Amino acid sequence: MMYSSRRKPVLYFKEERRFLSGRFTVYKLFGLCMVLGLVSLILLQLSCTGDMSSSSSSGGAMADARSSQHHQQQPCPVETQAAPAVDDPTWGPHKLALIIPFRERFEELLVFVPFMHAFLNKKKIRHRIFVINQVDHYRFNRASLINVGYMESGNDTDYLAMHDVDLLPLNPALDYGFPEEGPFHVASPELHPLYHYKTYVGGILLLTKKHYNMCNGMSNRFWGWGREDDEFYRRLRKAGLQLFRPSGITTGYKTFRHIHDPAWRKRDQKRIASQKQEQFKVDPEGGLTNLLYQVESRQEVTISGAPCTIVNTKLDCDQNLTPWCLMA
Repeated sequence: MMYSSRRKPVLYFKEERRFLSGRFTVYKLFGLCMVLGLVSLILLQLSCTGDMSSSSSSGGAMADARSSQHHQQQPCPVETQAAPAVDDPTWGPHKLALIIPFRERFEELLVFVPFMHAFLNKKKIRHRIFVINQVDHYRFNRASLINVGYMESGNDTDYLAMHDVDLLPLNPALDYGFPEEGPFHVASPELHPLYHYKTYVGGILLLTKKHYNMCNGMSNRFWGWGREDDEFYRRLRKAGLQLFRPSGITTGYKTFRHIHDPAWRKRDQKRIASQKQEQFKVDPEGGLTNLLYQVESRQEVTISGAPCTIVNTKLDCDQNLTPWCLMA
C-alpha cells in the first residue's frame, strides 16, 4: 500500500508505543500535565462560548435565548453593566418598558440588549427590556406584538418604548425620559438613516401607558412588514395627542446605527389579495380591545450581563377579517 509523504501511520504507532511503555520519567510527567491543562482550558472555553447556546424546549425559536440562564451560572469573564440604584432619587420616579417585537433575529438581539441596557443606565433611566417573541405559524405582526408588550409589561412600568431591534442610538443626547406632554418620536425623520417622510413615527417611539391606552394600542390587521406605523400616526391625531421630536441633535443620519442586513434577513413585504387595499385604511375599532394572543412561556435571561424578559407569544388570527395572516 502506498502512503503520501504527509501520512506515516507506521512511524506514528511506533512512537506512541515507546511513550507509553518503559520507565515513567519526569519528561513524560511534564508532557502529561501539559495535555491535561490544555484539555481543561478547552472545556472551560466551550462552557463560556456565548450566552445564547442552543437547547430544545417548548419555547420554539427562543430556546437559544432561554438556555443562557444555565451559562450565566458558569464563572465566565462576561462584561457586566451597573444596575440602577433603587433608592437613588437621581434616577427619577418613572420606569420604562422597552418593547422589542421579535422573531428569529438572534444576531441583532445579542448586540441590542447589552447596548441598550448600558445606554439607558448611563442616562439613569429605570427600565425593563421585554423581547416579545412571536412563535406561532402566522406572518410577523409587529403591531400586535407591541400590544402584547403593553399588556405584559406589568404595573411597575409607567411608559413604554416601541423599539426596533436593529436600531441603536449613538448620540447620548437623545432623550429616553418620561414623555409626559405627549408621544416622543426618538427616531424622527431627520435623524433616521432610512425613513424621512414627515408622518413617520416608526423605529423608536415613546409613550406613556395612559396615552397608548387612549389610542387603543395599535391595529392588529397588519400581517407582514410595514404600514402599521402610518396607521398609528392617525390614531395619535384622533386621540388629540401632540407628537414631539428631538431638537438640537446635530448628528443627522449618523444619529443611529442600523444593524439590519437586508441581504441576510429579507423583509416580508408581500401583499396578498385585499391586503393591498386594506393596508391604507384606518382600523376604527381594532387594537387592545380585540387582541388575541397566548403567552406560551416567559423567561428572565441575561445577555452579556444585561437582563431582559423573553415573552414567547402565540398570536391568533381571525381569517375572516385578515386572511393574509397566513404564510404565502
